Amino acid sequence: MSTYPDHILRVGSEQLAELKRKAAEFERQLWDAHESLEQEIEQTAFLPEVPMDDVGPEAPVDSQQQSFRWTAEQETVRDTDGQSQVAVAQAPSDLAADAARRSKSPEERTARLIDHGRRPPKRTHRSRRIVLIGLAAAVGPVLLAVLVIDLSRPGPSWPSGVATVQRQIAIACRNPDVRSEPSQVNFACGKSTRQILWVFSLMTSGNNPNFASIRTGRQGLEPIKPSVGGQVAWSLNLHHPYSPANPIDSLQVAARAINNIIAGATMTAATGKPIVQPGLESVPANCARYTGSGAVTSRDGYPPLCAKPITSKAGQGYLVADVFRKWMVGAPPSAAQDAAVLFQNPDDPGNPQVRAILGSLSRSKLSG
Repeated sequence: MSTYPDHILRVGSEQLAELKRKAAEFERQLWDAHESLEQEIEQTAFLPEVPMDDVGPEAPVDSQQQSFRWTAEQETVRDTDGQSQVAVAQAPSDLAADAARRSKSPEERTARLIDHGRRPPKRTHRSRRIVLIGLAAAVGPVLLAVLVIDLSRPGPSWPSGVATVQRQIAIACRNPDVRSEPSQVNFACGKSTRQILWVFSLMTSGNNPNFASIRTGRQGLEPIKPSVGGQVAWSLNLHHPYSPANPIDSLQVAARAINNIIAGATMTAATGKPIVQPGLESVPANCARYTGSGAVTSRDGYPPLCAKPITSKAGQGYLVADVFRKWMVGAPPSAAQDAAVLFQNPDDPGNPQVRAILGSLSRSKLSG
């Protein structure tokens, strides 16, 4: 059973789908920009170089010398008076460099570009980094939004009535008379076991204090007839007549009844003599299931109790299932087992078994 409307989950799913669509669109746009940038780089790389003759009077001397037909052995230099002088013969390394320069004349470079084209520049990782940074900047906020939606999405929870009954249990358990008499066992209001009250109430009345069954005459949170509840209530020192519609009264009667089922009670017979009524812990076989030991302790005037405390999760589960069968007369074994599972997982409403049980409770009508 979920406390959140289905349309909230549907809206959240639609928002998540829209954010994913926008992320994909941002990624496509960045990739198109990357492809366009690479095309521009390639087009710029294929532009022809400007001939050195067009540079003007400021061109380097080496470029001007390439237009003359100098010999490999010597070069002629003219002085300011117009007279020619024979220069010193060039070194072999200078000749090789000069030949290389002549082979790269503007006309040859232009012809080479026309015939073969310019080699494309080596790819660098700069453009790839730009694309990755752009993708991270675009997709990052989207992923963050998706994470926020996932974290804010309501998770599994108990029915809303559980929290209300938990607050009422805290008030009802202030009454010290809910303990069994005379053994003073208080399993129903123990700090780690009091969930038995809201689990039983959830399974038998949907945590509704106004629950009423025409077939059985049962009213309130616990499966006890008002007449029987009134008989139990006299020992609770209630300040007003017992009312099964009052959740505090109903929970106190339920706690006292559960404790008596577990530990037994000493009643007064019509003759005035005490009658000891045994509880579940008065049976050695039960104690073996609950504690691992079949030993019991006995005292005059007291019902026998298990010699060891019931502390294990499995042992408490067995006890809760047995209590439910006695508390809800005629309940099937499967219902008692469901009660034990809910009792063992008070802080885990997302447990698969818990979700299945809550789902079956929401689909079925509570029996009287």
